[in-house]
Amino acid sequence: MGPTASGKTEVAIELCRHFPLDVISVDSALVYRGMDIGTAKPDAATLRATPHRLIDIRDPEDSYSAGEFVRDAREAMGAIFESGRTPLLVGGTMMYFRSLTAGMAELPAADAGIRAAVDADAAERGWPALHEELGTVDPAAAQRINPNDSQRIQRALEVYRLSGRPLSAWQQTTTAEGDIRFEKLALRVEPRSLLHERIAMRLDRMLGAGFLDEVRRLMQRPGLHRDSPAMRSVGYRQVWAHLAGECSFEEARSRALAATRQLAKRQITWLRSEKALKSFDALDSRVADAISGSLAALDD
Repeated sequence: MGPTASGKTEVAIELCRHFPLDVISVDSALVYRGMDIGTAKPDAATLRATPHRLIDIRDPEDSYSAGEFVRDAREAMGAIFESGRTPLLVGGTMMYFRSLTAGMAELPAADAGIRAAVDADAAERGWPALHEELGTVDPAAAQRINPNDSQRIQRALEVYRLSGRPLSAWQQTTTAEGDIRFEKLALRVEPRSLLHERIAMRLDRMLGAGFLDEVRRLMQRPGLHRDSPAMRSVGYRQVWAHLAGECSFEEARSRALAATRQLAKRQITWLRSEKALKSFDALDSRVADAISGSLAALDD
């Protein structure tokens, strides 16, 4: 685990050279086909050398939930265990990690009609207004959810309208399968200013590698729009706005940089709440060796 731009993929590949590990991606954006540059998806050569499961399993028009991830991850883990190897879960979508390791609530199934009604309300009133509505029916959920986080606001209101019960109440009861032991490892980048530098450098590499052209191609897909779950990924929404003529390139870059920094902040906050977490310095040139030593000690 680790914040964005902390070098998780590189360390994972190095660990796979030392141990019989197979990688499972834990990233809500890497599941989408055609979203390669803006997600920092490993290139084809890397994926041939070190295959990653749960990458490129959805079209960007589709949604993908934490519940689907848990199902898919457990299926992949079972196959890896059966082959005599060990799963290495790598990514930065902390909700996926938490749902897999700690369990998740059995929530009501999605309802297309109610989602459409919520979206229609948002189109008329705006997501901040719906966030205020959520605050009246589920204050605990509203406190956790950003007023502009349309996906989570939509789901929280959907659950309430479906069941008459707040999402936060549903989440108080979780179910988890205790048949797997998870060893939690995290990369840290300190001070925070160095992480911000890495984020800016990576964003500029993406822009130089054709990120704008990638979003142009995505905008041409008939079933894809800016409010699709895939386009809520950091960077994509901001570039879309620029290509739609709503802001300059410089403003889009600035917004994408700010959004990525906010993502990293949220990821770090999640990591601080994780129990039994072993943390390693991502900037140490021998970080993979330090993690390897920690893993080797588990067998002693």
